Amino acid sequence: MSDHSLLRLQSWLSPSFPTGAYAYSHGLEWAVDTGHVRDRDELIDWLAADLRHGSGRNEAIFFVEAWRCATAQHDERLFRVAALAAAFRGTSELALESSQQGCACLATLRRAWPDRVLERLSERMRECDVAPVLSVVLGARAARERLPMSLALSLFLQAQIANLVTAGVRLIPLGQTDGQLAIAGLEETILATREAARTATLDELGSAAFMVDMASTAHEMQYTRLFRS
Repeated sequence: MSDHSLLRLQSWLSPSFPTGAYAYSHGLEWAVDTGHVRDRDELIDWLAADLRHGSGRNEAIFFVEAWRCATAQHDERLFRVAALAAAFRGTSELALESSQQGCACLATLRRAWPDRVLERLSERMRECDVAPVLSVVLGARAARERLPMSLALSLFLQAQIANLVTAGVRLIPLGQTDGQLAIAGLEETILATREAARTATLDELGSAAFMVDMASTAHEMQYTRLFRS
């Protein structure tokens, strides 16, 4: 791992990296609108449940699998992971959230930090009409930078959570300090999710965070919306 690799990881996970993450709330907008999430503590509970038992856990598993495939330069298995990740979406809005961010991330990485493994993956996905998924793209690219999986995954999960906390700050609304307290309150959950993903396999994918899928489905028909999901 080099100093350049750390700088690149920070760039890829920065809010300024052009994935459009700020436009998505992952169903949180509906949860706030209907009173399921009303304050900082409820925001922490909502995000922790999804991280430990829902899509956050699945994304962590996909990240780890992609990192391992890219480390071993196993192109065919990496593509299979990418295809499974693209199909593993419960609603149309969550699929849009995933594909839009994945496409934007992949396009920017190919321009600014090109890599032959991502080039081959991109070509195969284009041939098979498979949408890129952010966790797979970043997991593979982190491996190519020889970044430790534990470090890269921890920061990836924190970046995902920080984006949703920012959405909560705008929606509930909360103050900026409350937002930071929410992020601090989720640190142990992030680390626990990372540890669980390190030993998990694709056979263990699944979700028990049904309210997130329900929130996403209801958000599609919500009358007034700030976010795309």
